[in-house]
Amino acid sequence: MKEKYKQYLTNDHTFDLSTMIGIFCLIIVIAGIFGFIYEFVFYYFNGGMQTFYWRGSNFLPWINIYATGSILVYILTYRHRRNIIKLFLISTITCGILEYFSGLGMYIIGNGLRCWDYNQEILNFGNLHGFICLRSVLFFGFSSLILMYMLVPFCFYIAKHTNKKLFLIISITLCSIILIDEFYNLFIARIFHLPRASKIYKEIGLQYVKFK
Repeated sequence: MKEKYKQYLTNDHTFDLSTMIGIFCLIIVIAGIFGFIYEFVFYYFNGGMQTFYWRGSNFLPWINIYATGSILVYILTYRHRRNIIKLFLISTITCGILEYFSGLGMYIIGNGLRCWDYNQEILNFGNLHGFICLRSVLFFGFSSLILMYMLVPFCFYIAKHTNKKLFLIISITLCSIILIDEFYNLFIARIFHLPRASKIYKEIGLQYVKFK
């Protein structure tokens, strides 16, 4: 295993297009779930350890910005994986920019909508307009190390040692389920005035974080 990990760092791995799509699908699923777990735990502590809050707007425990960030980090840092400091800095800056402009975009387009607000959170040193803070960008930077030095090698290993057809069926199916959930709650439910996950979950008693 140690030798295989060394090969990941030293050799440039090439996969055909379909296998690469499968790898991206796995990263999207796992990174989005990772983000949900992080926020689920963080907001429990942020709220005084009184209540668990559901995060995201989907039926499934998955948050899109973490999946988007993971793909960006992979694309921008894969060739720099031998240099951990460079990888960390690129990832931190990339995720900080993504988070800031995602938050700003939702605020402008959504008439003041905030899905997070560091003005109201703990450990918010370096807070910039409530959209990013030092804690958030550092967390994303360290999470990128987990992505590039643990998750990506794992996905590569699975892709190489699993029957290709089975690998693609599983990875694409999982990703499709997640994205259908996202697409429904983001577009379909709004257009056709159907019940969204947040409405249904609130009705059965799940708590959401409220930002003033």
